[in-house]
Amino acid sequence: MVAWVPADFYRAVDDGLQCTLCPFRCWLRDGDTGACKVRRREGDRVLTAAWGTTVEHWSTVERKPLYHFRPGLPLLTLAPPGCSFRCDYCVNHRVSQYGRDPDSRVAAHETDVEKLVAAAAERGGGLALSYSEPSLAAELTLELGARAEPLGVPLVWKSNGFLTPEAVRRVSPVLAAVNIDVKAADEDAHRRLTGAPLGPVLETLRLLKAAGVWVEVSTPLVPGTSAEDEQLARIAEFVVSLGPDTPWHLLRFTPTYRLRDERPTPPQRLATAARIGRDAGLRYVYVERALGAGGRATHCPRCGVEVVARGVWGQTESRLRGGSCPACGERIAGIWTMDERGGA
Repeated sequence: MVAWVPADFYRAVDDGLQCTLCPFRCWLRDGDTGACKVRRREGDRVLTAAWGTTVEHWSTVERKPLYHFRPGLPLLTLAPPGCSFRCDYCVNHRVSQYGRDPDSRVAAHETDVEKLVAAAAERGGGLALSYSEPSLAAELTLELGARAEPLGVPLVWKSNGFLTPEAVRRVSPVLAAVNIDVKAADEDAHRRLTGAPLGPVLETLRLLKAAGVWVEVSTPLVPGTSAEDEQLARIAEFVVSLGPDTPWHLLRFTPTYRLRDERPTPPQRLATAARIGRDAGLRYVYVERALGAGGRATHCPRCGVEVVARGVWGQTESRLRGGSCPACGERIAGIWTMDERGGA
């Protein structure tokens, strides 16, 4: 069971209420539930189910993945139910597809914001929203951020980036870093995979960058959508437009959910994808597992020296000196200490 609590991010329009959180901008009559299935109208207000959390556990920042933000930072990770996408390959579908898939049955814990922030502060860590879609928990994000900022506790998202510009402007001040998926190279492929347009995701990335949030991008190599050379080259071109220092994470596709009959991404395909990213001008391209430790390591873009090594589960060895290469002094883009602010 999940609890429904009063929401924000809506306005009165045409004798109804319109949600303003995601680009679907659902027009809600009394009793209607939005496309996300976790926001609904009740009388003259909108309620949200994305306040309680289905997951609360500790991981490291590298697992989001965020490779250029506070290496080794422990994160108390939360997962409210729901997602604005319906991706056919979703490994977290039992949480993300709440209300949409009858097999998604979750129990959400009551969220004690003050307790969660205090736990993160005591451990010298941060807070993350991941596994489901954090943008649907914008109200929770704002409450966490308001309490976390005075204690120096950073808040990060692993998100699909499907927000309205006005929602981005409201949440960006409380976000320290985000990793956002760019799942396809064109609108048609993105709609087939997710049920939603691609354009708002790209605009969210631009707005977050402009707001000074540290941004990293992930692309799962989904067959027929984002795994072929031409598709990867187009996605890489967009990531470069955010800045050549933007880290790009290439994620191995694993058959699951509704795409169980597809094949896993071969390591050679991931190696080719990484080369495509570097050829496009990206300085930091990563593959978490399939290419071994070298796929996770950060190298100085000037002299090639390995400056950060990472294990599969987030163990990190940094050789940086004040955020710079120890061999040639080149500044490595990122937020390496708690005193820095984003913007590659």
